[in-house]
Amino acid sequence: MKLRKPELLVPAGSLEVLKIAVLYGADAVYIGGDMYGLRARAKNFSLEDMQEGIKFAHERNVKVYVTANITAHNRDFAGIREYFKELAGLGENRPDALIISDPGVFMTAKEVCPEIDIHISTQANNVNYETYNFWRNMGATRVVSARELSLAEIKEIRQNIPEDFEIETFVHGAMCISHSGRCLLSHYFTGRDANMGACTHPCRWKYYIVEEKRPGEYLPIEENERGTYIFNSKDLCMIEHIPELIDAGIDSFKIEGRMKTALYVADVARTYRMAIDDYFESPGKYEERKAFYMEEIAKCTYRQYTTGFFYGPTTHEAQIYDNNTYVINYVFLGIINEVDSDGIAWFTQKNKFAVGDEIEIMKPSGENLTAKVVSMYDADKNEVSDCPHPSVNVGVKLSENVEEWDILRVKGEED
Repeated sequence: MKLRKPELLVPAGSLEVLKIAVLYGADAVYIGGDMYGLRARAKNFSLEDMQEGIKFAHERNVKVYVTANITAHNRDFAGIREYFKELAGLGENRPDALIISDPGVFMTAKEVCPEIDIHISTQANNVNYETYNFWRNMGATRVVSARELSLAEIKEIRQNIPEDFEIETFVHGAMCISHSGRCLLSHYFTGRDANMGACTHPCRWKYYIVEEKRPGEYLPIEENERGTYIFNSKDLCMIEHIPELIDAGIDSFKIEGRMKTALYVADVARTYRMAIDDYFESPGKYEERKAFYMEEIAKCTYRQYTTGFFYGPTTHEAQIYDNNTYVINYVFLGIINEVDSDGIAWFTQKNKFAVGDEIEIMKPSGENLTAKVVSMYDADKNEVSDCPHPSVNVGVKLSENVEEWDILRVKGEED
């Protein structure tokens, strides 16, 4: 059987990040609108930004999928119907697919915008081939597998569904502690419902046991000097296992992270792009470059890595991250917006740096250049020595060539 080259599906929480995802290697991007997706705290897209983003992607042969994967209540349906009408009305700039978990929302989408494909969200607990076949018979074109499935289970699903029915699987990013991400902790503790897009991530908090007759006496479960984190999963990373993912018959490799920065999205998208392309060029080349992929993928913010449930049941040591901080190896400085006729590169600065600093230029091509900051300018082109305040328009001259959409970053340290 001919190997399927998987789609690389990358998240975007804003128009700027969508463009970065497209330029740094995505075959498809998934986004959320202002409502009805499971990342209410992300910046998300207005209808106008969505239209611009989809146009930008389609011009570069990249697809865009829109999430509408809340667990809907009666009160939601009038708005959902109107929202789907608006998406259908975008014409050639409408989404390529909707990501849906709720059967009622699914039926509404089929009625209101039948020309848009429907993908079934991981939130629908998709753990067996009969469920896949059910959704295909209902008219879906793709199902997103549950996070708790092993590669062996996914391969068995592939063997028991039509060849043209697509499997999408998360291969990188944050892991929810609950089956298929259907968690009630946030709603219980804070009144913010994870299944309506407002999760406060209580799985990252510290926990203790209290015996009912000893109130106030906190008994540690498994503790280190930072506290006890019994629900806090490490991040998923399968970049060293591309051949096994392909062998399982997965059509779309999905990256988690609609609330992540442009640097994270660029780094992860670019590295998986290289890994996938290298493997299809030569499995030997892919094997030789594994250490490089891991070195690159570790330059973004993460919570240590795990292979999740892909190889069967896991252990506490393999799965649970023992603190609530991130590993931060590189700090995001900004994205180049333009290079003017004087050779000054302009961008909105995210973190402090100064003239004389050594930084790294990250290019969409996969190249990284080490460069020195030769000079720096404020918005009026006055020379300055540093840029201490975030979100300021800054110009720089660097010792290496820099172009629009290049990303500047500097080596950081663990937070």
